Amino acid sequence: MVGQFIVTIDGTSSTGKSTIAKRIAKKLGYIYIDSGAMYRALTYYAIQKKYISKFHFDKKKLIKDIPNIYIDFQHNKVNNNFEVHLNGISYENKIRSLEVSNLVSQIATVVELRKQMVMVQHFLGKNKGIVMDGRDIGTVVFPNAEYKFFLEASSELRAKRRYDELVKKNKEISFNEVFENIVSRDKLDINRSNSPLIKASDAILIDTENLNLDQVESKILEYINFSNLNS
Repeated sequence: MVGQFIVTIDGTSSTGKSTIAKRIAKKLGYIYIDSGAMYRALTYYAIQKKYISKFHFDKKKLIKDIPNIYIDFQHNKVNNNFEVHLNGISYENKIRSLEVSNLVSQIATVVELRKQMVMVQHFLGKNKGIVMDGRDIGTVVFPNAEYKFFLEASSELRAKRRYDELVKKNKEISFNEVFENIVSRDKLDINRSNSPLIKASDAILIDTENLNLDQVESKILEYINFSNLNS
């Protein structure tokens, strides 16, 4: 396809970034890349290796183990999505647990791990034609992306969205647990010294508080010049 470009969608957790990014990618005929899934896969790996838990985090052991960790995206022909794989195996369901959610922001603070993930992300975007969501995609990973968006919503609404999502998956969890997780992750993501969560100066801000998915999608597509697809 001629004139392909990169679309970045950043924002705090549970603002609908992944769902919207998937929809935009489908409309554009692009590949969707969930950068957050990469860090979740790292977190799942660290949990399995007992490098991290609620009570400890052995950064040195995890950093030393980087050469044994291979993360990439592979096409799932059943749902037609590109899913994150950890050492050749898909852990798509397991990386979405609250245990992983509670620890992923700590993993994301490790400079050595972020450098490794950014290298992978650069490789995935070398030919453009991608929609990637995360927390630093428009600021650090692809600062020159043609289209950048930043989604936000209140902590309460984001916690409600996440809680409803987990309940549908038959997870036994309280709203307060989810709310505390949202607030904690925001604090860690915004205040980390390396690649903190901030809106890129040239990103378009979209408040999703009173918008449904169709409305958010329409707003984003309004900003994207479809003529680029046919130039």
